[in-house]
Amino acid sequence: MLSITSQYLARFRQLDAGDGTPVLLPVTGAQRRFALVRAMDPAGRPDLVPMFFAFPRGTVDPVRLAAAANRLAARHPVLRARPAVLRGTPALRLEQPQVPVLQEACAPGEDAATVLRRVLGRWAPEGAPLRLFLVPDGPEGTEEVLGLVLDHSACDGQSLARLVEELSAAYEEGADADGPSPADVAVELAAYREAVLRQLDAEERAGAPEAMAYWGARLRTVAEQAPVARPEPLSPGALPSGQATLTMPAPAEGVPFPALLNACQAAAAVLYGAGHVVPLGYPWGGRPAGAAPVLGCFLNTVVFPTDTGDRPTAAATAAAWWDDLDQAGTPFDAVVHAARAAGSAWRGRLDGMLTVDDTRRQPPLLLGGVTGREIHVDGRAVRGPFAVSVTQGSELRLRMVWDRTVLPDRTAESAFTALADAVRTPVPAAG
Repeated sequence: MLSITSQYLARFRQLDAGDGTPVLLPVTGAQRRFALVRAMDPAGRPDLVPMFFAFPRGTVDPVRLAAAANRLAARHPVLRARPAVLRGTPALRLEQPQVPVLQEACAPGEDAATVLRRVLGRWAPEGAPLRLFLVPDGPEGTEEVLGLVLDHSACDGQSLARLVEELSAAYEEGADADGPSPADVAVELAAYREAVLRQLDAEERAGAPEAMAYWGARLRTVAEQAPVARPEPLSPGALPSGQATLTMPAPAEGVPFPALLNACQAAAAVLYGAGHVVPLGYPWGGRPAGAAPVLGCFLNTVVFPTDTGDRPTAAATAAAWWDDLDQAGTPFDAVVHAARAAGSAWRGRLDGMLTVDDTRRQPPLLLGGVTGREIHVDGRAVRGPFAVSVTQGSELRLRMVWDRTVLPDRTAESAFTALADAVRTPVPAAG
């Protein structure tokens, strides 16, 4: 039987006839996952990756910024592509660069965070995958906030670092600089197509029968535990998500990933109760071997079955995690298929997400000689039910957000306490 990736490639090749029709690009397994998640969302919301930078007011020239962003979109195919479904087959259709720089104003009593939450909440999925928002931080504020926001299907961590670095350089060139030559555009397009095809080739191999058998056995008992969103609206003025943070000294070598998985298990036990196997996801992967460092989404989401019973030892979690990594290239939609074929009723929704970032390797956004100060805009709508982000830099920052229409604040805050305690005092190894 053909794997899901093999079937996809066969259908895509029938679309991409090479007869002069608009250029179509295949999509990675990660991009297929974001299409699946959006399709399962009642409101059809896409996953967004925002970065927010505070500058002294008047620093950012919107015309110069738009010119720089559109030169980048001309060079990088994924920044000027739109998702399309042709004869049931997802693909990307190339269009002309159209990166908007939207200047938003604050109403009386509003700050930049309020405005940004509102504009991101009304994001139209059909538009450009990269959009920039410039908002003064209140009528009398001395700063302005630049929101650099991408559809997650167009980026991953490596993409963000390159994008910030290249946007800084393009802004420095000025508003009237020439865009990339047709030859440069063709080279980048060929590199992107090759990278995606290499990725799909790796995913095809990772969807072999033995991998499907592994994930079927691993996820057979998984079941979603989060309750459905409450139908009643939040109280007026309430933010759609809650959040809790903790900053602590960073261990010299960071926190081992299995210890973070165990900490999420402690949080899930508080949120959903004991005796369940909860689907927790985390991003993993990178560009396939030999591929150019193109902008795009190449991170798979790996599912970790999180037992909310007795907390496992660090050694047991580490052993299971290492085994999973041997099969981590199996694309998400194939993993869901394997679980359901093995008897699970799981449909692909995740009850939690864990992400880890090392900020020591992130370049700054530099516009006109001024370095933007990266900030967080809390309270934005989240995919939910809960997500944990761990930032490892000069300090260790734990952050947990949750969907307030699903999880009560008091319960979520107790879960964050359990998470933080577990990171402070990791469980011992067996033996």
